[in-house]
Amino acid sequence: METVDNKAQHKDFEAFIHAIGSEIEQAQVKLISAANVQMLLHYWKIGHFILFHQKKLGWGGKVIDKIAKNIRDKYPEKKGYSPRNLVYMCQFAKLYPLEILKQMLIADKELEMPTVAKVLLVAKSLNEHEIGQEAHAQIQTDNLKDDIIGQQPAAQIANSRNDIIPQQVVAEFQIANSEDDIITQQPAAQIQNVQETLVVIAQESLAQIELIFANSPIARINWASHMVLMDSKLPLGVRYWYMKQAVEFGWSRNILDLQIESGLFQRQIKKRKVNNFTATLPKPQSDLANYLLKDPYIFDLAGVKERADERDIEEQLVNHVTKYLLEMGTGFAFVARQKHFQIGNNDFYADLILYNIKLHAFVVVELKATPFKPEYAGQLNFYVNVVNDKMKGENDNKTIGLLLCRGKDEIMAQYALEGYNQPIGVSDYQLSKAIPDELKSALPTIEDVERELSHLLEQKEYRKVSTKSDNIMKIKNHQSSIKN
Repeated sequence: METVDNKAQHKDFEAFIHAIGSEIEQAQVKLISAANVQMLLHYWKIGHFILFHQKKLGWGGKVIDKIAKNIRDKYPEKKGYSPRNLVYMCQFAKLYPLEILKQMLIADKELEMPTVAKVLLVAKSLNEHEIGQEAHAQIQTDNLKDDIIGQQPAAQIANSRNDIIPQQVVAEFQIANSEDDIITQQPAAQIQNVQETLVVIAQESLAQIELIFANSPIARINWASHMVLMDSKLPLGVRYWYMKQAVEFGWSRNILDLQIESGLFQRQIKKRKVNNFTATLPKPQSDLANYLLKDPYIFDLAGVKERADERDIEEQLVNHVTKYLLEMGTGFAFVARQKHFQIGNNDFYADLILYNIKLHAFVVVELKATPFKPEYAGQLNFYVNVVNDKMKGENDNKTIGLLLCRGKDEIMAQYALEGYNQPIGVSDYQLSKAIPDELKSALPTIEDVERELSHLLEQKEYRKVSTKSDNIMKIKNHQSSIKN
């Protein structure tokens, strides 16, 4: 009995430790997230502070180097205050004034259930606010020139006790009274501390400013990703959309950069897509399916390992497509590759079957190495019907077909979809040529892969015909043996 009690106690203690461990892990995630918000807020404050005084006191661009040098001399252990990073801080503040953050919060509510039409309207609205804000900023700065003169010590930047990052250099450096002093020519008592200056600029309480910032989309991605977005020179509405995508999918800085380079916004939002979703799916599923569809899909060949004997290149390519379709989509899960269906006496193979969690539906993907042909839509419609009959459950929505071709005539493709009662989308796909030079010699060219894929697809069709012929011959031989 004692042994049993000991085991029970040991099991309870393990569960106790496990619960503590889970709490520790969750706390670490929250701490990292909170630290990221505080760092971004700090950079945003410093950027506003520098920009404000550059305009008010007439400091030129070279003052950034002097500010960086003074911080480095006074606080040598502090990192992140290089001239380059200070320039980014200023750009960060200039791109995202408080009024823009408020507009982003409004946009968040508008896009709780995103559609292509909603995203385009929100992007247009944000772009217009950005243009208007740039014009307003200059006027506002001119009007504030005489408003911030306080009774501070000459050329001193005071540190606030309530600064949210006391370990960081928020604004506590004293600029030396030397012949190189960057503000020796300015009269006394012109510099307030960072927080007071921010309140004057924003015309809001500090608590409200920090609350708006912390809840805005810019607080949800890391500084490296912000640097990518700032370097992109994209308009505000498009940057906002990429921020939302980066948060939803957990993109790293490099993935965000690749998605921008591939023109994901253009392919997913601005492109006029070919599908019959509106006619075949109820709202809001039709809107969501159209939103998730991209044209073209871009599959990077750099991950394909080429062997001397090129064993089963079709398997490599389909696996490759699966990987990147999942990365580029939302809520996709892999179900099957080359899924076999026996219909009557015939064998059929669907290239790729996925399941989309948001759509609550199977997605049948057919990959073609040639431009779109009307008969391809009929073949995919057949597979969608089969999946609906043999795989779809009671709680699943209608299966969706996605046809990926090497080019298409959009008018012809749209005509081809008319009359089908199953939802089908047609998109191009591209095999990315952005492969590092050192890998090019080890990989087949785009043309080689397309030629080989076309050959393999022809072989697949030949195997189907051969299988059917063999089955017919077996039946005839069997009938002949019965007669004998």
